[in-house]
Amino acid sequence: MDQTKQAGGAPALEGGEKGLNVCLLNDSFPPVIDGVANAVVNYARVIWGRYGRCTVVTPEYPGVKDEYPFPVVRYPSIDTTRLAGYRTGNPFDPATVARLGGMGFDILHCHCPVTSAMLARSLRDVVNAPVVFTYHTKFDIDIARAIKGRALQSAAVKLLVNNITACDEVWVVSRGAGENLRSLGFDGEYIVMPNGVDLPKGRAEEAARGLDRTLDLPRDVPVYLFVGRIMWYKGLRLILDALARLKGAGRDFRMVFVGDGQDREAAEDYARELGLENECVFVGALRDREAIRAWYTRGDLLLFPSTFDTNGLVVREAAACGLGSLLIRGSCAAEGIQDGETGILVEETAESLAGALMGPEAGRDRLRQLGENAMDRIYLSWDDSVAAACRRYRQVRDRWDRGELHRRKVPLDGLYDVSGEVAEALETARAQRQETLAQLRRELERVRDRLDRYL
Repeated sequence: MDQTKQAGGAPALEGGEKGLNVCLLNDSFPPVIDGVANAVVNYARVIWGRYGRCTVVTPEYPGVKDEYPFPVVRYPSIDTTRLAGYRTGNPFDPATVARLGGMGFDILHCHCPVTSAMLARSLRDVVNAPVVFTYHTKFDIDIARAIKGRALQSAAVKLLVNNITACDEVWVVSRGAGENLRSLGFDGEYIVMPNGVDLPKGRAEEAARGLDRTLDLPRDVPVYLFVGRIMWYKGLRLILDALARLKGAGRDFRMVFVGDGQDREAAEDYARELGLENECVFVGALRDREAIRAWYTRGDLLLFPSTFDTNGLVVREAAACGLGSLLIRGSCAAEGIQDGETGILVEETAESLAGALMGPEAGRDRLRQLGENAMDRIYLSWDDSVAAACRRYRQVRDRWDRGELHRRKVPLDGLYDVSGEVAEALETARAQRQETLAQLRRELERVRDRLDRYL
């Protein structure tokens, strides 16, 4: 549902403080389900009404109805789901730039360094607002997967870094994300702004018991859980190889994969090849957050041996439900985790992972204590996370208004300036054309009235 008409100036908050008017731009948004799309939904949910207004700007999807309390503006796109996992929007669409240009934004917050960042760069001077960028994920890995040939990969990374460098403030979701961004060639400043989770603190016991009635999940057997996109680079092969060792050692268990992705079929085939078809369950993607809470509650341990993720929201989602996690030592997802206290840290090998699952720390009573510790110590709600972001928004906007934000000149700046100018020119021409037509209609009405008096 296009609610653009609701997105005028930001209202005053309690106490008379002017509310913010924030534009959130991202290439992925429901129906796409991934961590960044989830982040954008929750930014919008918390900002809307509590801190002012916000509008999500994202590529269009055929047949999608956006039924949210906040406005969603979708712009023309092409289908690149097989290549990138989501559709790619046209950031130079003049009608989109012109349409957004009159919405009075205070902040443009971009969550993707590709087409969303291009659109933000085109909008910046049109709306006179600073661009904040959040680096969520290791895009160089996605680029390497989607683009063949080192020369093309290098060019794509340079474009990505160029877009990020052009922003007025850069946020990263973890220290490791910042290190990855540095490794790509970014040499600007950044601050760490961690994401939160949208699950309330507490276990969903009744819903978890319902899972046992639909699946073969014996109560006396440990249940391991993976939540996320079913992609090899998330450490799925490591999980399956480790579980094959567990089964070979005579251990009984169940492994539940919650999520979907391009490698799901291959992962299921590999599980069968290892003889794990009776132990592994692939339940697919779940949109119902209560259903996900049920799985976190039912699991004994989240297995998340990913070195790809820059934050690992699922680790804190699991913690919200009293579930501890097994993670790779030194990974971004393991930041803030104390080994043996709020999680289990292993080396990036199947042997290390299997050894940990067969060790004393993996006893079910001990795992329950790990989960309770994680709930108490590492849980971060989206309410608290976005509150911190909005405080920072105000600081960025104040610096922008005082002229203290000096945009770094980067290649292609002129292209985005021209794009914005073209959109403004087209909008002016459209408005003038409408006014001319309105004047003509009024004149025709007067002529008709005079004719009516004479005839």
